[in-house]
Amino acid sequence: MNSPLDRPLAYQPHRFWIITLLAAAMLMITMGARQSLGLFVSPLNTATGLGIASISLAMAIGQFMWGAVQPIAGAVADRYGPGRVLAAGTIVLAMGYASTPYMHSSFGLIMTIGVLTAAGAGAGSFSVLIGAASQRLPAARRGMAAGVINAGGSFGQFLFAPVLQRLIAVSGWMGAMWSMAAISLLALPIAWLMRKKQPSQSATSSPNTSTGAALKPFPEDKTLMQAIREAVANPSYLLLHAGFFTCGFHIAFLVTHLPGEVQLCGLPPNVASWSLAIIGLANIVGSLLAGWGVGRYRSKMILSGMYASRALLVGVYLLAPKTEITFYLFAAGLGLTWLATVPPTAGIVGKLFGTRYLSTLFGFTLLSHQIGGFFGAWLGGIAITQYGNYDWMWGADIVLALLAAMCNLPIREAKIVPFFKMI
Repeated sequence: MNSPLDRPLAYQPHRFWIITLLAAAMLMITMGARQSLGLFVSPLNTATGLGIASISLAMAIGQFMWGAVQPIAGAVADRYGPGRVLAAGTIVLAMGYASTPYMHSSFGLIMTIGVLTAAGAGAGSFSVLIGAASQRLPAARRGMAAGVINAGGSFGQFLFAPVLQRLIAVSGWMGAMWSMAAISLLALPIAWLMRKKQPSQSATSSPNTSTGAALKPFPEDKTLMQAIREAVANPSYLLLHAGFFTCGFHIAFLVTHLPGEVQLCGLPPNVASWSLAIIGLANIVGSLLAGWGVGRYRSKMILSGMYASRALLVGVYLLAPKTEITFYLFAAGLGLTWLATVPPTAGIVGKLFGTRYLSTLFGFTLLSHQIGGFFGAWLGGIAITQYGNYDWMWGADIVLALLAAMCNLPIREAKIVPFFKMI
């Protein structure tokens, strides 16, 4: 029996929403709890006595592993279809959550949080899901689809952050981990629906862009290795990676160490969980706006504005009094750009190279993001251990955000062609 996603486009009048909402639901499950793992740092430290630096290292390795698995998962999905990748990732993710409470050493946490949980979540994340949706949708709908899928992950963060905090308070951090293992398995039916490999609707860039030599997509007979070699030789692709590195640094530092920052300010733990939830809620709005914007404005300008706004926002936060309201307002501002960088970043990759190998090439871009994430999570642990605060991490975040804003400006992306000129 075929999945409804594999029937011809003419038979599916609501195909856009079927595909997009399924992918968003998958990302809600795989990303929701992962973006709130910082809530476990203090309970893990209390239970194991391993120290915040060691726990941060395990989470930092998890940041890197989540990114490292994405080009591999994307390549397998491009070759065999996304369903097998998503199902395998779901099972590994559940295994990682379920086995973490049995680990009482740094090596054990690295293997569960740093490898299993991260690899499982990565196999069911952006590169596979956005790639699968892009190959099943006409070019005009891909930007909005990426925004909606991204919003699914943000809704998961909004949903799971307060739930996890409550579970930790009621059943302990081990009970919360086991609960997440069970919840993760709910993604298996979605993987089944997306099990078939689907040929790309079109390898061309969006119809809302003009084309040129710099944006010419790969022909359909291009091999994967040829595509990768040409991509890494493209300066625009490398500049995109540089900016996305900063995005990973920023996000991983905050999801890992925002609860610690709240604790340093003498505020209760629920401020951290609600701040993470507000970030997720605000990012639903930001993701949808980003998905809408990529069809109307050049993605590189959207990204440059997002990164510059982060530098400004962190600067304002450092000058503001550290109250609950400050954290909630800071979280709302952060959330508007949090993972809203994904739709325009994926959009640029698609414009540069088409959708034939989008899962793989965007997977490499996400790897760059998570290399930054490794340093954000790990160096945050070093900072609090060595200096007792995160002051120099905030400074580094501002500098990197400004550099990322500048890195995106030289990217060779065609101007948007207004719709009325296309008809």
